[in-house]
This record gives sequence, C-alpha cells and structure tokens, in this order.
Amino acid sequence: MITVTDLSLSFSERPLFKDVNLKFTPGNCYGIIGANGAGKSTFLKILSGELEHDKGDILIPAGQRLAVLKQDHFAFDAYSVKDTVMMGHPKLYATLKEREAIYEKADFTEADGIRASELEGEFAEMGGWEAENQIEQMLSGLGLEEDFHDRTMAELDEGQKVRVLLAQAIFGTPDILLLDEPTNGLDLESIAWLEEFLIEFPNTVIVVSHDRHFLNSVCTHICDIDFGKIRMYSGNYDFWFQMSQIMQRQARDQQKKREDKMKDLREFILRFSANASKSKQATSRKRVYDKLALEEIEVTTRKFPYVNFKSEREVGNNVLRVEKLNYSSEGVVLLKDFSLTVNRTDKIAFVGMEHNSKSAFFDIIAGEAKQESGEVYWGQTTKMSYLGKDNTPYFANDLNITDWLRQYSPEQDDGYVRGFLGRMLFSGDESLKPVRVLSGGEKVRCMLSKLMLSGANVLVLDEPTNHLDLEAITSLNEALEEFPGVVLFNSHDHEFVNSVANRIVEITPGGVIDRMMPFDDYIGDEQVRALRTEYYHGSVKKANL
Repeated sequence: MITVTDLSLSFSERPLFKDVNLKFTPGNCYGIIGANGAGKSTFLKILSGELEHDKGDILIPAGQRLAVLKQDHFAFDAYSVKDTVMMGHPKLYATLKEREAIYEKADFTEADGIRASELEGEFAEMGGWEAENQIEQMLSGLGLEEDFHDRTMAELDEGQKVRVLLAQAIFGTPDILLLDEPTNGLDLESIAWLEEFLIEFPNTVIVVSHDRHFLNSVCTHICDIDFGKIRMYSGNYDFWFQMSQIMQRQARDQQKKREDKMKDLREFILRFSANASKSKQATSRKRVYDKLALEEIEVTTRKFPYVNFKSEREVGNNVLRVEKLNYSSEGVVLLKDFSLTVNRTDKIAFVGMEHNSKSAFFDIIAGEAKQESGEVYWGQTTKMSYLGKDNTPYFANDLNITDWLRQYSPEQDDGYVRGFLGRMLFSGDESLKPVRVLSGGEKVRCMLSKLMLSGANVLVLDEPTNHLDLEAITSLNEALEEFPGVVLFNSHDHEFVNSVANRIVEITPGGVIDRMMPFDDYIGDEQVRALRTEYYHGSVKKANL
C-alpha cells in the first residue's frame, strides 16, 4: 500500500501538481493518465524514490517490496537473461549467489556447511526452487523464445531487453509494482499475456500507459493528471472517459449560465449605475458580477489534434495485387512467395509476431525496399501515402516545422501552412521549432500532417500509434474509421486494431492467415487458433510463407 499526503512538485516555478492526496491499496491496479508533459512518469519516479518532491509525504509500510520497470536497457548487459530477471527479487538473488559461492569453495568448512544450510532454508522459503521455472514461463509468455533464456543481455536486441526487464519487474510477486509504459515494444500476444498476469496479480499495481484496451482490461481505478491536480476515479479507462465527458459538459453548461448571468448584470449596471434610486441595486449587482468574473473555468492540459484524411479521388476496384514476393534481410527470410489482393473497401491490420516481415512488406509496396523476386501491381486510380516505423531521415535537415511541411503542401501560403500546423498542436513559436529536435510524438504528428496533405486514397501505416499520447491516438483512430479509402496498417494497440480493421492478415513462419473479420472475432475464432498453433509450432514451420 502507498499513502500520498499533500504532495506537491514544481519545475522552474511551474507547478506540476499540488496538494495531492491518494491511497493505493493491494488488489487494485491504478492507471495513471494525462497529456504529454502532465507529469505521469515524474509521479512514478516520486513514488519509487528516484525523484524528490517539494513537499508532502509518501508512506510505504516497512518490509514491503517495491519493483519498478527499469528504463536503462544496457545496465544488465554483463548478466545472463535469467539472472537479470531474478534480480527483480534482490533478496532471493543475493541468497542464490551466496549459496553458489559457498558450494564452489575448494576448502569447504564446517562454518560454510552451517551457513549453506541456513541459505537453503531461506532459498526454499522464498520460492527459490520454483524460480527458474517461473522465470522461463514469464519470458515465454512475454514472447522471448527459449533459445534466448540462457544468453547474456548483451546478445539481445532492444525489443528483447524490454521483455526481460518487464519480467524482472513482475518476478516474485512484489508488494508494489510500478510500470511505466509496459506495453511498449510488445506484440499483441505478449500484451494479452501481461493483461492476464496483472488481472490475477494480488498486490498493488500502478501503471502509466497509452494503450486504451490495456487500461480497460487491467485497471480498477484511473488517476487523471490534469488542471495541476491528480484525481482518482473508480473504474477503468472507458468509465473515466465517460465521466470526464459528463463533467466537461456540466462545466461548459455552468460556464454558459455564468456568462448569461454576467451579461444581464452588466446591462443592469450600465443602465442604472447613474440612477440614484437604483444605485444601491447596481452596486449590489456589481459585487455579484465581480465574484462571477473571478470564477473562471479550469483549463485542461488535454489537447486533441485535428486528424482528417481526404482523398483527391475515389479508389477504383483494382487497388493492389502482390504476387509471390520473396525478400530476405541479413540472411533471414522475411517473405517467401507471399501473395495478397487488396480490395477497395479493405482496412487491413497485419498482426502476429513476425514484425520484421510486416515492415518489409510495407517498405516494398511503398517503394522504399526492393523485393528479390515477385511483383507488386498498384491500380491506376490509387494514390498511396506511407508512414513508416522509422521516419528519422525525413527530419535530418535544418528546416523549421513550417518550412518542412510547406514541402508537402499544395498551398504555399504561410498562413495556410501554420494554420494547418495549429490544428496539429504546433501553435505560435512551436511552428518555428527546428525539426531536428522534435520528440518522437511530434515527428509522428508531422508525418500525419504530411499524409493529410497528400490527398491519398490508400494509406500504409507501420505502427502509427508509436510515441503518440492517448488524445492523438483517439484522433487518429476516429479519422481512420471515417476514412473512405483503403488502409493497410500494423499496430500493437488492441483497441486501435479492433476499431479500424475489417480484415486481418497474419504472416506466420508456417503460412499466411487471412480473414475478413474484426480483430476481436479473429482472436476468438477456433479455426484461427488451430491454424496459428500449427503454423507457429507445427511441422509446416518455415514452409510456404
């Protein structure tokens, strides 16, 4: 349990939050949400003791173990994967290493035997004998294959390290678990495993995430950072969202009533302030007016970008036909005789664990990579625009945001371009910021602006929700639902995939699964499950991709 009392923090005299009072209790999962820069990660760092706060108290009962998802992906490079996970339970890991060191002694003494016996008891009491099996199950559940379990962390790529560090945080059932964006870098299958784990987790979980389905699945409470405060609501993300809409509507209605009343008072004061018989009433109304004028509505930090894709022309019946594509990278076969026909009403989500295969396919059809063999046929009426996973090359120049976007705008007028950027939350001096220094989320919003100006009727999007906050994801989600053209995309956001896609394509090591159905139906389909089991683990593995 964590008790937060009168917590306040400011950065450069700007209050981040003030007089926060919260209690986090066992058996509950608390989702921390808020706009970018609101202080979500900062709040977790304060709870973990990594960052000092200005005033207030944080009480964690003595003896309770707190685990944090580590962000330094290189800190454990010298250790094995299993040892790194076990370090999540420091006492168990220390006991294991001391025990191993004693047994490795060449001159094993009687005192060593006594100490070894004590360590054996402590090791067993902490569940040490079951630890290795638990670690292997966790790593497999998070999508790290058995081949990697005995390797060193230095041998793993960035995505694999993320999974190991997540396993480290959740290992050994800590009393308090702090997770900052735990679904980043995970595929949909691994996220589903983590959701089930946290639903069954018996202790306190506090998590920051931009994944709406994840927040809905695991959270019992939502802590919203806004207006310089942190407010706690019972229920999951959808419940909070409905409540927030009602509260905002009530606030707007109250503001409208206040403005109407102020208008009536102002007219009365102007009409009768010079009238001796009415002067007392005018003075009384002036006091009421002044009080109303001071009660301004709170300004939210949440801002939703305006995302809207408009096609220059309607897409025809012949959209895209791909025949027997073959492609390898660094000796690894990513596509083998891959064929696909895209229809004019398709919004296709490419799912599954073969992430490099999906990105390779997108790069090939967008003309950014060349297949080894096979053909790609685009229809004559199609105009395609592409948002790749890595857009760094687009921003390797000295342009500011306005001049950068002007390159892709049919209207060169400065007012038009800056107005367009304003709707994408680049207002005022922000539109003059050099593109080299933009954050990941700002770069994605720039690329979305480029796509909107293209007039394309086919959009190809490789993980477009990466780096975006909940507000931007929601805006993009709604825009793609309303888009009349074709969408080919890949995302780890369950809600995004389920609400946008009407067709699911999964590239597996043993074959392609292609179904015309929403994602929730796809993952619940028994035939699909059987095929996935066969294609990932059956005898046809690596055949007929």
